[in-house]
Amino acid sequence: MKFNIKQIAAILNGTIEGNDNIEVWKLCKIEEGEPGGLSFLANSKYTNYIYDTKASAVIVSNAFVPEHPLQTTLLRVADPYLAFATLLKTYNEMQLDKKGVDKLAYIAPSATIGEGCYIGPFAYIGENAHIGNNVKIYPQTYVGDNSTIGDNSTLFAGVRVYHNIVIGSRCILHSGVVVGADGFGFAPTADGSYQKIDQIGNVVIEDDVEIGANTTVDRATLGSTIIHRGVKLDNLCQVAHNVVVGESTVMASQSGIAGSGKVGSHCVIAGQVGIVGHIEIGNHVTIAAQSGVTRNFPDNVTILGSPAMDAIKQRKTYVYERNLEQLYKRVEQLEKQLKEVKGN
Repeated sequence: MKFNIKQIAAILNGTIEGNDNIEVWKLCKIEEGEPGGLSFLANSKYTNYIYDTKASAVIVSNAFVPEHPLQTTLLRVADPYLAFATLLKTYNEMQLDKKGVDKLAYIAPSATIGEGCYIGPFAYIGENAHIGNNVKIYPQTYVGDNSTIGDNSTLFAGVRVYHNIVIGSRCILHSGVVVGADGFGFAPTADGSYQKIDQIGNVVIEDDVEIGANTTVDRATLGSTIIHRGVKLDNLCQVAHNVVVGESTVMASQSGIAGSGKVGSHCVIAGQVGIVGHIEIGNHVTIAAQSGVTRNFPDNVTILGSPAMDAIKQRKTYVYERNLEQLYKRVEQLEKQLKEVKGN
């Protein structure tokens, strides 16, 4: 689909400098620009590419001053990165604009489906499930009995939403996400085996949450596992039973929170972080990659290491560890000298 640069300028509230009649039909990197492409310049490291790019138009800052002649049309905006993100969002929404119920989908008679929905082939909607307006449920997705999906949410192919789950509005669940599988609850018995503890709670996911591919959010033993508004979970994360994740917290790939752990709002959890169960992490906490969190932490701290501690202390400890061999040899030499002094 082709777009006139004037149309794009209207979407981004930008001004055109150059040929205002050009058409673009694809998005591209500035260093890989092609005719018909639209790119952007937000990082000064890439400025040199703008003078040779073959892209038909480039989104730039209002403050950008070219030092050499340009072959491309400029679209000036206040924030090029944010403008390009808006354009990507608009483009993606157009690509994913699907509606209608496929004849190969199954919808239980007692389920309710809102207006403007898309339900793809081989999707399954269980008894008494409630699907809001403009929801997109891609092929081979399962929504269990008594579960609710809020307005404008998207469940990509192969998502599994168990029974009694609540998912809010404008949520995005990527392929392979499982919401509501049993929490890891087993009681040891006298003969050394384990008795399963049935998990009869649910999961509540509030509005504007995005969950990456193959991430799992377990149902609570009792009550709810809760993912609060605006949380972003990367691919391959694990959120265990009765965990609470605070508003607008982000969590990178291969991280996990064990049962009944509580993480505050606006936290940043980097990749491969492990958080033990039954502890509380405050608000605005940053946890560095591969940290093992074994105790409570207050608000507004940065922690790293395993076991995790204040980042400044951990860095000092790391310096000491790197010099441990040298320190050992110095102590050994001092002991030897001390013995010689005592001998004399």
